[in-house]
Order: sequence, then C-alpha cells, then structure tokens
Amino acid sequence: MAALFLRWLVAFLLLALTYNPTSWNYLRWAMSGWDSQTPMVVLAGLVLFTGYVIYLRATLRSIGPFGMALVTALVGALLWVLVDWKVLRLDNPGLNTWIGLLALSFILGVGLGWSILRRRLSGQADIDDVDE
Repeated sequence: MAALFLRWLVAFLLLALTYNPTSWNYLRWAMSGWDSQTPMVVLAGLVLFTGYVIYLRATLRSIGPFGMALVTALVGALLWVLVDWKVLRLDNPGLNTWIGLLALSFILGVGLGWSILRRRLSGQADIDDVDE
C-alpha cells in the first residue's frame, strides 16, 4: 500500500507544482519570471513535462482511455454523492481547484499503480514481473 500511496503523492505533487490556487506554482512563476529567468523556466517546464509524459504513458498503457474514463466517472460520482449529502460545497473556487487536483492525481496514481493492484487482487503476474 505504501507504493500505491507514493505513486499517488508524486502525481499530486506534479499537478500541484504545475498549478494550484496559491501563488506557489510553476505557471505563475513562469509568467512572472520569463524575462529574467528564461533558462530556469524552460528547465523546470521540461522536468514537469517529463513527469507528465511518464505518468500519462504509464496510465494509458496500464488502464487505457476506457479505464481513465471509468476512474474519472467513479471520482465524479463520489464527488456528486458528497455534494448531495452536503459534506462538500462547490461554491469555493480555490477548494474546487484542490478537489480537481486530488481527482486528477487519483486517476494518475491508479494508472501508475494498476499493475500492483491487479497483481494483489488477482494473484496473476504481468509480463514485466518475470524478474521478481
């Protein structure tokens, strides 16, 4: 479970570093520092882009577009239930952004950790698991 949590946490950090409702994010820093820190902005952008490529490629290979849509629908339904039960209110744009970041990071975390989950649930190994 620690491996799955770590994959989700890294996905959340990747998304939150790129954009969040605070002033501490890549997009705001890049817009304000483009003229004076262009090389650092480009380097940081490429590092973030590399993280997205790794996560998206692994997620698409692991659960595919249909799986991504299914996990998105499950997260959306869970949010709908929480709003319906009045546990969650959607009138705060900052909170909505954090909820969106959590939802997207959950989708990426599930995608990256799906092989681990499937192996634990089914007892079947993937082709990539031959060396283990």
